[in-house]
Amino acid sequence: MKTTALDLLVYPALLGLSSGFAASVDYHAGKTPADLASQPAFAVEWPERVDAAADVSFLLEAPAGKSGHIRIKDGHLAYPDGRRFRIWGVNVTGPGALPAKENAPRIAAHLARCGVNGVRFHFLDRPAPRGVIAADRNDTRGLDAAQMDRLDWFIAALKQRGIYSDLNLNVGRSYQAGDGVKDHELLGFAKALTFFDARLLELQREYARQLLTHRNPYTGATYAQEPAVMLIEFVNENSLIEAWKDGRLRGKNTRKNPGTWTDIPASYAADLTDRFNAWLPPKYAAEVLRRWREQEGLAADAPIPRLAPDQFAKAPADRFHAEAEFYLEIERHFYLSMAKFLREELGVKALLLGNSDHGHSRTGYPQLLGTSLLDVVDGHVYWQHPSYQTDPQTGRQTGFTIANTPMVDAPFSSTVVGLSRSAFAGKPYTVSEVNHPFPNEYACEGIPILAAYAAFQDWDGLFWYSLAHQDVVALEAKVGGHFDLAMDPVKMTQLPAGALMFLRGDVRPAARTLTRTYTREQVRESLRLPAKDRPYFTPGFPPGLPLQHASRIASLDGPATGTFTGEDANPLRSDTGELAWHFGERATGLVAVDTERSQALIGFVGMNRVRLKNLAVEVQTPFSAITLSALDDRPIAQAEKLLVTATARMANSGMEWNAKRNSLEKRGAAPTRIEPVKATLRLSGLENVRQVLAAPLDGAAATAATQQAAARSGDGWVLQLNAPTTSYVVTIRR
Repeated sequence: MKTTALDLLVYPALLGLSSGFAASVDYHAGKTPADLASQPAFAVEWPERVDAAADVSFLLEAPAGKSGHIRIKDGHLAYPDGRRFRIWGVNVTGPGALPAKENAPRIAAHLARCGVNGVRFHFLDRPAPRGVIAADRNDTRGLDAAQMDRLDWFIAALKQRGIYSDLNLNVGRSYQAGDGVKDHELLGFAKALTFFDARLLELQREYARQLLTHRNPYTGATYAQEPAVMLIEFVNENSLIEAWKDGRLRGKNTRKNPGTWTDIPASYAADLTDRFNAWLPPKYAAEVLRRWREQEGLAADAPIPRLAPDQFAKAPADRFHAEAEFYLEIERHFYLSMAKFLREELGVKALLLGNSDHGHSRTGYPQLLGTSLLDVVDGHVYWQHPSYQTDPQTGRQTGFTIANTPMVDAPFSSTVVGLSRSAFAGKPYTVSEVNHPFPNEYACEGIPILAAYAAFQDWDGLFWYSLAHQDVVALEAKVGGHFDLAMDPVKMTQLPAGALMFLRGDVRPAARTLTRTYTREQVRESLRLPAKDRPYFTPGFPPGLPLQHASRIASLDGPATGTFTGEDANPLRSDTGELAWHFGERATGLVAVDTERSQALIGFVGMNRVRLKNLAVEVQTPFSAITLSALDDRPIAQAEKLLVTATARMANSGMEWNAKRNSLEKRGAAPTRIEPVKATLRLSGLENVRQVLAAPLDGAAATAATQQAAARSGDGWVLQLNAPTTSYVVTIRR
């Protein structure tokens, strides 16, 4: 195998040091990492000032939509003039999408400085003050004027900074008596029902008309016509075929206000069975229907019951595939008819996105049959999403657990591999939700790994979930929920470095793209495949391939899937030679990124001793993510300023883990605390340098008053990282 810079070992002599590498702590061997209680406080700030040292807003073009709507060219998002457009985005959820008007410009400015050029507006369809639905009525059919004014002002502020908006339609709407919805109190978010119930379909269109024909007084355009609105999403993590697979179409729910993932009420189950039996006769011969009834022990004129998941395995193939096709046809009709309504009746100019492929413990191909008919295909994934315990009587959450292990040790089940299954050849692919949820102790790996591999896979956008569920300016300096970034000193620090890597295209797209085709029968049959085939649900597909080459679906209505062979290698190296995923024993995984303008070592850095083109590291901190990026458009070797992020664990003050370290006894309070990365960096290959200065950054990304001078060592420069910070700006004087 050809040796590259990623394979070379870094020895103390190369660093100009005399001591060896510090031993890494094995977090999985029963050893407990030191508590962060005595570690320095590091509070994220959302300042009004505009002189951030790590400002990467030069990656954005302001105002958003200045030359027209984002479009599609050659299967990717593009500006109106044809130049490639990518999204480096965040979600804003509920009240987080509706900040006080005086705070909106500050939030927009800081997001731009972090390189964020897209904001996904999530859970707008909730009653005020959590959403834009009027709360002073007995229905959900009106918009709250004050809340809409907040939304308008925020979107206008984002537009001014070069940040595009993605508007979600049906996400968390819960219906009231005045809506005329049958059994409204039993529906929760009415997932699955929104695809076929006539009244719910009518209300979805009514809401879309109200929202999208609303004229923003601060931009002068309706949301249907606004060029700074790049995406309209129909539904969120909502699928009829998925609900069938998960056993949520049985008609067993009798609890009021049941929440998100709930079975449908009996009345809707009966409607669905009636609809199924009306659908069957035109498509299947009477003899086939008679045989199915006989197999069920039914009378000749009895309705054919729908299958429950525990009946899938033993169901005759034609019976199983018939019911699967019934649900799939409803989904396809929903997406196409909704798209026609938005385009032809409302005049929507934004690109359309139906739903996300989001449940990677099950197949996603049946859902993709419908969503791939629209402009953009999308995916969601989380590394070790919390598993919630609930009270069976009330349905309320009573606690959570997480596995709390590092992704670098598990490349084949990584978020990269999971997300890669959904991308289509010839269509833009976005990831509208992704995160390493708090309090995972290895969360520093998430943003840089995804930024690198999303660029390698040549995806079109990433939206981190979520910036916040409240107005970020009013938040305490602590992480309040599993998914909030706004006060996370690790993730907020990494956003600019990730933007440089992804938006600037520092990581090159794969040299080779592997395509897969599936027959329609394979797509339906994937619903019966066992969980061991996750996340690709393509038997015989080597899960390491997406870490070596790009992966795309060519067709879900074509020839049968072919055979694939993968290189049995460690590290798993990208075909461009820029990325390498090292793995093996527990607590040894490492991802290395080695490009001209961005470089990174992520994971158990001290256990792997990998040297990059311009960066070598000796680190004492057991688990860390260290990135090096040029802060101008030149290679690192020629840049005048460099951004170094050095991140490890973080915690709220007073946060306490349970004995198994898989849940929290106390979530803690402000301020957040960090584990400073203690490391020695050697920068090499810098051209014509006379001095190298490093300045640590504070929680507002401002430089400290004092700078550290790097020591010359041979043909390189050595920096000691030990400041109570998560990032540094390095100035190169020539």
